[in-house]
Amino acid sequence: MKQSDQKIYLASKSARRRELLRQIGVEFELLLLRDQTPRGPEVSEEVLPDEAADAYVARVTLEKAECAHHTMLWRKLPIRPVLAADTTVVVDGRILGKPAGYAEAAEMLRLLSGRTHEVLTSIAVRHHDDTWQVTQRSAVRFTALNETAIHAYCMSTEPYDKAGGYGIQGMAAVFIEEIAGSHSGIMGLPLFETTQLLRQAGVRILGVNSH
Repeated sequence: MKQSDQKIYLASKSARRRELLRQIGVEFELLLLRDQTPRGPEVSEEVLPDEAADAYVARVTLEKAECAHHTMLWRKLPIRPVLAADTTVVVDGRILGKPAGYAEAAEMLRLLSGRTHEVLTSIAVRHHDDTWQVTQRSAVRFTALNETAIHAYCMSTEPYDKAGGYGIQGMAAVFIEEIAGSHSGIMGLPLFETTQLLRQAGVRILGVNSH
């Protein structure tokens, strides 16, 4: 990649991922996948039958990176690394996606109440013919939640665009007793692992790349 062009494409609508990339000084342009086409979304986030959480999050992430890369070529955009990511919350082997409404968000919080769950974030970088990917795992322990707290949180806007129905960077921080892993990974983009992959793709971060 030329030194004069250090931008990447971010294939994600997540405001948190944008904030995290800015935090480490990575310049990016959005290359968003379409949710609605005649055949449905460009990348489906439906879980396949008997699909394990780690396989699910890695598959969806890789499909997003591939789709965005091909969109870049089809639109004849400048060739740059493409970064995609997906996050899922897992409790008792059950994958918790983004809640569709109040009832589902409240049910998710009841499942997480007083327990430890896993947050898996997979990231993939596609550049030319190479793809680099890693999945980061973190453990999060919630305090016991009463119905008043659950109701108050679900009446806010926070739960409804986030896997598991909560965001660690928002009001739900008061629910969290302990984390083991990556705070930024729980937010949706583990910065240490992301930096390693972007450097492999030739992106200089803090003046360093892997080449």
